[in-house]
Amino acid sequence: VQLVESGGGLVQAGGSLRLSCSASGFTGDDYQIGWFRRAPGKEREAVSCFTTTDRSIWFRDSVKGRIIISSDKAKNTVFLQMNSLKPEDTAIYYCAAKGVSDGRGDYYYSPFCGSFGSWGQGTQVTVSS
Repeated sequence: VQLVESGGGLVQAGGSLRLSCSASGFTGDDYQIGWFRRAPGKEREAVSCFTTTDRSIWFRDSVKGRIIISSDKAKNTVFLQMNSLKPEDTAIYYCAAKGVSDGRGDYYYSPFCGSFGSWGQGTQVTVSS
């Protein structure tokens, strides 16, 4: 499986970016993509993902109301639209697939969304004040 993120960049506070995650190599179309980020000097954290209970979308509190997830099934692409960006949103953003492994042994467990084991290379988002 392969995930490729794009769309990061430098933006001023209050601006917007749309990140893309293109997926390939999956069997069928019932895979779930989550978004994560790692800020400088901080641990990786989940940004948004589908919950294990009812497959609703979970958002971390700090981004609620500012991000939208959408997808283009025909292109196997998931989007993360980020609005009203803040300097504290500066991080490398990753997409990951739940329930599959890319063989590198890198896993992240979300108590809301489950375990993610297949990762993209990340895309840098920098928000200037």
